[in-house]
Amino acid sequence: MFRQDLNLEERLLLLARTRGHSARAERAVERFSWLGEHGAIWLAIGYAGGLAERSRRREWARARRAVLVTYAVNTTVKFIVRRRRPTLPGLPPLTGTTTGLSFPSAHAATAFAGALAYHRRGLPAPPLYALAGAMGVSRVYLGVHYPSDILAGAALGTVLAAAISAPADTAKPPDPGRGDAPG
Repeated sequence: MFRQDLNLEERLLLLARTRGHSARAERAVERFSWLGEHGAIWLAIGYAGGLAERSRRREWARARRAVLVTYAVNTTVKFIVRRRRPTLPGLPPLTGTTTGLSFPSAHAATAFAGALAYHRRGLPAPPLYALAGAMGVSRVYLGVHYPSDILAGAALGTVLAAAISAPADTAKPPDPGRGDAPG
């Protein structure tokens, strides 16, 4: 069933490229994947959140910043690592890409950064992470990323969003004049 000349990651990629494919499915996945270009869907969610909750627009801006910083850091790492996109004989990629570099996946990085940052702003985690996971899987399905590119992107996005979008400390320092001081 599996080709012996391929490593595990190439076998997983081959499986993703040969199962569940039809012209209609491929078009749908490609269109869905376009939403993740440069973190677009995640930035849109962040802008919508800021518009919906004007009183918390600074918090939403901070969450969007997590997506933007993640995209920038991901791009930098991609140019340092310089891993080429996957190639499978007879199975060309099903979509175009901005660069020929694949590690880590910017789609996955911005998706998981957005999922964490926006969950911290109060949006429900399950749909955010379902969207993020589907975005990552779409890139393997389309043949433009190895599974490890997706895992690395998800980890990078999560770590950066955890640092950047941490809820602001709203606790006030004790006021010794009012007897609030510990002691």
